[in-house]
Amino acid sequence: MTDNTILTAEEQEQWRKSIPAQVFLNHFFALYYHIKNTAEANPLQHLPYFKQFEATLSETEKESVHRHLLNSWNTEYTLRTTAQLGENSYLRHTLHWTFPQAYYSVQETLKAMLLTHHIDTRWPDRIMTEISKLVVKGIYPKAVSFYAIGHAHQPRIYRLPYGKYQPGLALTESEEEAQRQIGQFLRTTHRQRAVQIRNLMQSNPLTAVRSEKTGKILKRFEDQHWRQISWRIGYTTIFHLLSRLQISANHREIERFVAADIDIQLFHESLLGIVSYMNFIHEAYIAKAVGLETFEQWIQELPDYLRQSFVEERLAVLTKTLTEPEKA
Repeated sequence: MTDNTILTAEEQEQWRKSIPAQVFLNHFFALYYHIKNTAEANPLQHLPYFKQFEATLSETEKESVHRHLLNSWNTEYTLRTTAQLGENSYLRHTLHWTFPQAYYSVQETLKAMLLTHHIDTRWPDRIMTEISKLVVKGIYPKAVSFYAIGHAHQPRIYRLPYGKYQPGLALTESEEEAQRQIGQFLRTTHRQRAVQIRNLMQSNPLTAVRSEKTGKILKRFEDQHWRQISWRIGYTTIFHLLSRLQISANHREIERFVAADIDIQLFHESLLGIVSYMNFIHEAYIAKAVGLETFEQWIQELPDYLRQSFVEERLAVLTKTLTEPEKA
């Protein structure tokens, strides 16, 4: 849209309603852009944490890891199949299930990867806490190792040099702008998490923050009250960003995306790129823990529709990652 474009009242209203969905697309495209531009320059095999990683799993743990992998692969296969159909109108209405599919596919490989660290839990809050610690510890390559922490409205952004700057409204066209978009995504998500924590605290008389003057439960937080609960928020990482897909799918706001005038194919492409990269990292840790031979056997036992697909293609990259000597 140029400055000289004259829109009808209906078109202006459609554009206005599309803004939240466009911002959401901007954020996920920026994340995809950042991964594409960073991952190749910082391959997983050069990561200190990955190079030092070793694990010994029990048979029970291996069975659980295998089960989570199958769940993830089948979910990713469905996500990819939907995206391949490619027709805009159809893709818009599939957002009701592609949003949660993208989220759960990564969640399943995440649970499998956590098992290689002997962390076995079904509780979402515990999963987030444990993986956040590992993100900060350096388990992920530079492309997805960023995080926010601190004040609800003014968190500190780490591992994104340009993340502290405000982004524009257009799609990312540079690495600097991608980092600005991700930084904004982290801030809004961190703030949403803070509001959820505040609401939970204030709904419980035992944990509620009260007025120093009246002793009554506060209905409105000032800056000092947000600072008082900042420690409860913890780290906000890429997994909290991905959880926005689940939240959006579970609320009426998904209708905004269906009706919005945005590049829906680009949205699907971005989601697939992010899901594939995150699952690849988790699979690399899993293959290192169970042994490449066992991992390859699991893939050979898959039905053809899965084995002769992205799973086998990713295995080739994974094998190269695990077996190629590091270059000096």
